[in-house]
Amino acid sequence: MYAAQADIVSLYGENALFVAVRDGEVDAPAVERALASASAEIDAYIAVRYALPLIETPPFLQTICVDIAVYRLALSADVLSEEHRKRYEDALGFLKRVSEGKATLIITPQPDAGDPDTGETAASGPRPIVVGGPERLFSRAQMRGGCDDGRYGRDLAGYRTGSRRACAAVGC
Repeated sequence: MYAAQADIVSLYGENALFVAVRDGEVDAPAVERALASASAEIDAYIAVRYALPLIETPPFLQTICVDIAVYRLALSADVLSEEHRKRYEDALGFLKRVSEGKATLIITPQPDAGDPDTGETAASGPRPIVVGGPERLFSRAQMRGGCDDGRYGRDLAGYRTGSRRACAAVGC
């Protein structure tokens, strides 16, 4: 998980837990469920660009996790405020930008991370987009029946043709 109940208190104070009060006491299992749900939601967004689990947790993810969890607790306790909704929407907006590649998480690579046998490091940053591929098996000219260099032969009347026989006749 990206945050704990103590993080809610350290970020927003003791009063932030009023959304989790049941029968006069803070419902710790409900807080843990909300934080676990928020962490899973964060993972769903960042898994598009980052290998999970993350090597280290950026502090900003802790704040996002707390905001999502407090929103869910307030929603279930029917004490949702405009501030809760705004923080939740801001958190989701950031996570969407991360998943689209418009924002990144700053994660410092650890020197010993990776496979000790091959020396390759584990992928912790954005995954590259592979552009390209193998060489073409068929060119446009080959598919039309012409020469590989794109020239075409001419028939007896001077009309352009795409047959190899016509290309061979004119010396393509």
